[in-house]
Amino acid sequence: MDHERAIIVEGKTDRERLRKVLAEPVLIVCTYGSYSAEKAAHLEEQLEEEEEIYIFTDADDSGKKLRSQLQEDFPNATHLHTQALYAQVAHTPLDVLANILERAGFSVVGGNEESDYGRG
Repeated sequence: MDHERAIIVEGKTDRERLRKVLAEPVLIVCTYGSYSAEKAAHLEEQLEEEEEIYIFTDADDSGKKLRSQLQEDFPNATHLHTQALYAQVAHTPLDVLANILERAGFSVVGGNEESDYGRG
């Protein structure tokens, strides 16, 4: 699948939530909450073809720490943030995720793909 953009997230649940609202092919890679030199090298290899990289981690302490580490290895990445009210990407309602992604220029699906889509 051709991608032009990639989003780095913490876990599988985050990736699946984003896939529910994205209406375009986007590579979504997980760090599984941890980060090391080996993982950095693997991520850089995975993302070398991508024109744009986004970092979308949780607003909790571990997410902030991971974001800081990723910023060092991907200094040109665009940072996406969920609202502090939700703290975690996985707990952010789909309509809010769609809004965040749409403001960043992603194509998102419209409508009622999941029961909490449209609630805020």
